[in-house]
Amino acid sequence: MPALADRLELTREGQEVEVARTTVAGTTVAAVLAELAALEDPKVRAVNEKHGDDHGVNLGRLRGLAKRLKTQQDLACRLWETDDTAAQLLAILICRPKAFAREELDVMVRRARTPKVHGWLVNYVVKKSPHADELRLAWSADPDPVVASAGWALATERVAKKPEGLDLSGLLDVIEAQMRDAPDRLQWAMNHCLAQIGIEHPEHRARAIDIGERLEVLKDYPTPANCTSPFAPIWITEMVRRQHRQ
Repeated sequence: MPALADRLELTREGQEVEVARTTVAGTTVAAVLAELAALEDPKVRAVNEKHGDDHGVNLGRLRGLAKRLKTQQDLACRLWETDDTAAQLLAILICRPKAFAREELDVMVRRARTPKVHGWLVNYVVKKSPHADELRLAWSADPDPVVASAGWALATERVAKKPEGLDLSGLLDVIEAQMRDAPDRLQWAMNHCLAQIGIEHPEHRARAIDIGERLEVLKDYPTPANCTSPFAPIWITEMVRRQHRQ
């Protein structure tokens, strides 16, 4: 099997392009892939694979590499196209979020299938994009539950930071009707939105807690000591308590 640095990148048209020949802003994609390969740790990979992520690079070291490379949009786009998880995470760290068109972000979120890449893409790139609210509306009702979870993550961001114009009652209606039977990642995102509404908006707090109590989503989720349960009634109550103590 060829080394990671020497492998061939498949373009969307299915044509093979030698990664080793791709040079962007003085940095070759092959060189970056080789460095990522050198950072690969089987123990890290084993832990990540338990969570659905197929890479073995320590994230602290990945961030160190990103800091050294600095922002390089063209290189980021080339790394993203490799479809290698570690390379895509690095691409997210060195890209310019506002440089992506709405259509590009839509394609990217549909290609981001591992949880870490999906989460970083939404949190570090899409949330900083001028297209974030358009995508929130488009993605929230998408038939693909992973894409829909991205839309709900953007809704949660709006609930917390810019709720003006949001139909919070309408969001609660959808959560109440759909969250219990939603696939895991979508369910998690909807539950986060439910909790955020209850935490940030006192006028909706009682209903948010009631929905959580009746649906019992994540009620039995194993929570380490000194951590707050993701079960919405507990999460809401604890965060409101902390706010009142500040």
